[in-house]
Amino acid sequence: MRASRLVQLLLLLQTRGRATAPELAEALEVSVRTVYRDVEALSEAGVPVYSEPGRLGGIRLVDGYRTRLTGLTSEEADAVLLAGLPGAAADLGLGTVLATAQLKVLAALPPELRGRATRVAERVHIDVPGWFHRPEETPTLATLADALWHDRRLQVTYGRKDRPVERLLDPLGLVLKAGTWYLLARHRDDIRSYRVGRISSAQQTGEFFTRPVDFDLAAHWVEVQEGFAQSMLRVHARCRIRADHVRLLRHSFDPAVVTAALASMTEPDADGWAEIDLACESYPVLVHSILPLGAAAEILDPPELRAEVAAIAAAMAENYRR
Repeated sequence: MRASRLVQLLLLLQTRGRATAPELAEALEVSVRTVYRDVEALSEAGVPVYSEPGRLGGIRLVDGYRTRLTGLTSEEADAVLLAGLPGAAADLGLGTVLATAQLKVLAALPPELRGRATRVAERVHIDVPGWFHRPEETPTLATLADALWHDRRLQVTYGRKDRPVERLLDPLGLVLKAGTWYLLARHRDDIRSYRVGRISSAQQTGEFFTRPVDFDLAAHWVEVQEGFAQSMLRVHARCRIRADHVRLLRHSFDPAVVTAALASMTEPDADGWAEIDLACESYPVLVHSILPLGAAAEILDPPELRAEVAAIAAAMAENYRR
């Protein structure tokens, strides 16, 4: 652990030129006292590092000194691919590895390119989850990731809606979708997706497995999304809507539902009304999704759904008459 920290300290000094002990302590997540001990250890190892006193002083390397410790380890090379997603890298247990890899890359760049790369990091930040999205607790994620890196079989407890189940899985990939982690894994002969937040326990069995050579994580995830979206659209309704309000459907319905609705849309009549088909996971959800359109939409079929919306509208009108 200390050896890795000493490398990080050396690379920080090489990329920054000069840094105060508190700045280095914050970057390395250690105490100022530990920074001074590490600086002394580097000096004893022959690294030309020294401290400058005063308000503009700090810790720095002798001008012109450059370390050759810039080659990436296999783990660091993997982590570089997550450079735009530091939160995801930390979730996977690669936060420190990614930080060291980035320092090595910066240290290997000439000064002018190093400055440009640093400016990009200062000016661009990627925040994946949507607004008001609270991150899901994923206590088993690091274990899953470790098994994934090393092709090791997992014994997990997965919480389905009705009851927890035990599964013996071959982990094939992890996907971060809108701030939520999913594990794609082979169970027997089927490849399925599992929400990581519902995996309450996970242990590596010690067995290795062979990944299917034709498995494409990105392509398989597209199939998972399409299958999930279709499975959720269990009910349908025929609606009448003002053509100039169709664009508002995207505020209440899934993009795939809106696309299908637009494909089913008839030509507007003389009064500007058109008919469309709307799909949803349930009638209650459909009702509460169509209500924001107010008088600009009307359910035509099925009759029971039309009656339910009429009753809600009547109750609302009664409230406002009081």
